[in-house]
Amino acid sequence: MGKICVLGPRNSGKTTYLAGLAYWPAKQSKSSKSSLFSVQAIGEAKHLEAKAEDIIRQGLSLPQTSIAGGIDEAPLYVFQIKVKRCFRKPCVIDLVARDYPGEIFDELQSGASNPVHEDFLNECLMKDVEGCLVLLADWEKETDRVCSRALEKFIELMDRRDRSNNLRLAVAMSKCERGELWSGRLDPEMDIFGAHLRRTRTILRDRIPARNLSFHAISTFGVLKRNDPRPNRTDLAGKGGCAVLRKPSKWQPYGMISPLYWLSTGKRMNSDA
Repeated sequence: MGKICVLGPRNSGKTTYLAGLAYWPAKQSKSSKSSLFSVQAIGEAKHLEAKAEDIIRQGLSLPQTSIAGGIDEAPLYVFQIKVKRCFRKPCVIDLVARDYPGEIFDELQSGASNPVHEDFLNECLMKDVEGCLVLLADWEKETDRVCSRALEKFIELMDRRDRSNNLRLAVAMSKCERGELWSGRLDPEMDIFGAHLRRTRTILRDRIPARNLSFHAISTFGVLKRNDPRPNRTDLAGKGGCAVLRKPSKWQPYGMISPLYWLSTGKRMNSDA
């Protein structure tokens, strides 16, 4: 079973992304279109599945992850994802995903030392972890400086744990439905990271072997339709950046499975799923 950690600063969409995965079975049951993949929530992820509709359609927030008692209090979500492949058996991804609190990523760049956070990072770099999905949500100049510093510190930890050559990193812009980014989704390394987060891209390219690094664009909300690329999301005033689907019946997320498939197999998907 492949274990993957989900990292990122606060408000980068980590929990919304996992809720979107959990909500996928509901989408499949209501859709007449066939899909290249299926998602099944297992164990604690079933609780997230039950709340996912409230999160995505009503903007309700999950309680902030409690970490005072240590790593055992952080949610551990299990999914089974089946990806169809032409003339071959489906690829089955048994995914174990830990949703790490955003404070851990934020403190990486500041150099702060917190014993509880160190436990999370130690788990993230254990030998049985196949890779990390790093979600980023902003592209301002200051964001590039902060994120590049945090990732540089994380890579130093990888070096110390002897994981630099055997831990995959999928780095994704997590809210690519926004108009400034949507056109760059087809080549996110050049058109999103190369254009907006150059320092972050350079550090990753210089420090991580090419075979273990991949750039992605993700949108849990998606756009309204192919010929109407307005974001299918409505930001809720006074809810700290929370958003809901503008038209739930039109929900078509983008790029959610691709980084997981790559982290698990080291291969690219032939679609934007």
